[in-house]
Amino acid sequence: MSFAFLIGFFTVSGVGLWFWRDSLGAREQARAASSRACRRMGVQLLDDTVALERLWPRRDRDGRLKLERLYVFEFTDTGQRRQVGSVLLVGWRVEVLQM
Repeated sequence: MSFAFLIGFFTVSGVGLWFWRDSLGAREQARAASSRACRRMGVQLLDDTVALERLWPRRDRDGRLKLERLYVFEFTDTGQRRQVGSVLLVGWRVEVLQM
């Protein structure tokens, strides 16, 4: 194996591990924000989870390049009717939460 191949392999592996870890943290931020919002509104967060809808690069307020993620979740006020909400994150910061 060549040295260049090893450097490339470890670089790609490192970026992959970083992305995986960053995604887990962002998803937990979105889940926690949606859970808090549901408690405040007196509704039930269904399945206690969020699902990634979109992912793209975007600059934050300070001009740094971050990943913008849109997560969706379902909640109910009656137990019969499902409604959809969303959480928009830039990095791990919640920018918009809609219910």
